[in-house]
Amino acid sequence: MLIGLIGKANVGKSTFFNAATELEVQTANYPFTTINSNVGMTHTRVKCVCKEFEVRDNPIHSICIEGTRFIPVRLIDVPGLVEGAHQGKGLGNRFLDDARQADALIHVIDASASTDKEGKPVLAGTADPLSDIKFVEEEFDYWLLSIVGREWTKVLREAENQVQKLGQLLAKRLSGLAIKERSVFDVLNETGLYNRKPVDWTQQDLLEFCQKIRLRSKPVIIAANKADLQSANKVITEIKSNRPEVIACSAEAESLLRRAAKRGVLNYLPGDNSFEIKYGNSLSEAQKKALDLVKSLLGRYGSTGVQEAINHVCFRLLKFIVVYPVEDEVRLTDKKGNVLPDARLVPQDSTTKDLARLIHEDLAKGFLFAIDVRTKHRLGAEHKLKNNDIIKIVSASSRG
Repeated sequence: MLIGLIGKANVGKSTFFNAATELEVQTANYPFTTINSNVGMTHTRVKCVCKEFEVRDNPIHSICIEGTRFIPVRLIDVPGLVEGAHQGKGLGNRFLDDARQADALIHVIDASASTDKEGKPVLAGTADPLSDIKFVEEEFDYWLLSIVGREWTKVLREAENQVQKLGQLLAKRLSGLAIKERSVFDVLNETGLYNRKPVDWTQQDLLEFCQKIRLRSKPVIIAANKADLQSANKVITEIKSNRPEVIACSAEAESLLRRAAKRGVLNYLPGDNSFEIKYGNSLSEAQKKALDLVKSLLGRYGSTGVQEAINHVCFRLLKFIVVYPVEDEVRLTDKKGNVLPDARLVPQDSTTKDLARLIHEDLAKGFLFAIDVRTKHRLGAEHKLKNNDIIKIVSASSRG
């Protein structure tokens, strides 16, 4: 899975990326600090099954801390967009192209309204984050339109006015963006274009098709960043009234908490709704003031929003579930004795054979059956998995 961070310049995407991945990429208060996309590893947070089985967890492919499992997810920080990016303005559609493989997008906005449309600092509360949301989405739509509409007359001739053939051509054209053929035909039906001759399609029809394709294939959540600033309160309330997929966020606060926890100053796990200063640590007045502001933010929104946004993408937008594969269904271990060694994120409606293929192609080729560790029942290849299933794959083929 790959989650993309998009947004206009200087809204805090790199700070969000740093907080989520704990990698240090350059950040500064001016546009285009990031001129190349950064890719890192973040984690989604779930309750582990280890406590249910009263076992000591020893995962090797993810992290478990006192029953909280952190599962790796890839994150890409796409440099900031400016109006006209699809035409090559600013750093152009190269950055849009960087986001093409993302399964879902986190659109980071400056909820404090302290950056203009070009990403330059302005007085807090004087900018318009709602128009920022609109322009970034439009840039993405027009970029898709430039791909779909390229040499359109030639495409129409090749399709010979057959919608089925045209749909296949569009799917081929969009396949490099991780957009499936099924999604193309679903949108053609949804927009009514499937029942119209392609020669009669207008530019507005093509734009609507691109908008629907974006929404279906690149679902978006809005991270209303800089929520710790006073000017953000009104903006966040206004956005939430129009857009349900909005999470109040402070990447700076999350970064502060993670750094402090790493240095042993605090007890804090990403996504917690509180933190605790460890006994024996003396803090300066500036540090106390900063932590008081963070505490106020947590009280208002329940978290810094960074971990919440990542979890929202994985489990609500993409509807993934968590499955734990093991080789020993009694001890819940792999061959080396690691307990609950892995937690896999798989799409909803995945089957046991899909899980086998995800682990190793050889397991899928020789698939015989699976075992539900809880019930000890044998499961066939088409059995649909459920969240928190613990599964043993039995295959005629060995791995590797």
